[in-house]
Amino acid sequence: MKKITSLLIALGLALTQSYAYAKAPPLVPTTQSAQDESNLEEHGHYVKKDGQVVHSPAHTKDGKAPPGASAQCRDGSYSFSQNRRGTCSHHGGVAAWL
Repeated sequence: MKKITSLLIALGLALTQSYAYAKAPPLVPTTQSAQDESNLEEHGHYVKKDGQVVHSPAHTKDGKAPPGASAQCRDGSYSFSQNRRGTCSHHGGVAAWL
């Protein structure tokens, strides 16, 4: 019984390690976030449940709405969210929809 348990533990560890080292697909920005980011202060992205990569809310260097922005948040950043639910949720909420 000890041999079987040891074998199962070893197999589980081997599978876990091989999974951990599997190369994850690169996060490639999709159309909405594949914009010129030179005017943005922040350059983060997040992955939606459907796998689509979207630019995180960001402030602009000139204070103007960047292309692709859907809302301005109350902290002055611009959101690139594709639906209204949760837009600017960590940025004070929506100040204005664009």
